[in-house]
Amino acid sequence: MTTGTPRETILAAFDQLFDTAIARLNVSCTPEERLQAREAFAQRMAPVFELVERSRLEVPAEAIEDMRRTIDRLTPADVAGLVASIPIAQHTQELLKTLAYERARQQLLLHLTQQAEPSPYGGH
Repeated sequence: MTTGTPRETILAAFDQLFDTAIARLNVSCTPEERLQAREAFAQRMAPVFELVERSRLEVPAEAIEDMRRTIDRLTPADVAGLVASIPIAQHTQELLKTLAYERARQQLLLHLTQQAEPSPYGGH
């Protein structure tokens, strides 16, 4: 399945899988809700789009079919588990960003401290 840029390819796969999920969950959504879901997905995937923008990503039709079969096999408990995991994953991602920032800050301070210590040979 080649639709153009990697971004377009991933968004086309999202559209197909969104249709499958809607059917599997037996829910409906307005065109506006569908567009909001697609835009939210695109925002979450922005770092991935940036990473692969120069490549020619292809999502084989077989891969999409495998993903659709996976969605079709989801139980209501699976769906509830996935929905429950989203806020936890978001919180964990923010926590990891904070930890990474703090670690980088500590490393920078350590580096600056080591540079500021006088040399036994004089100077800095």
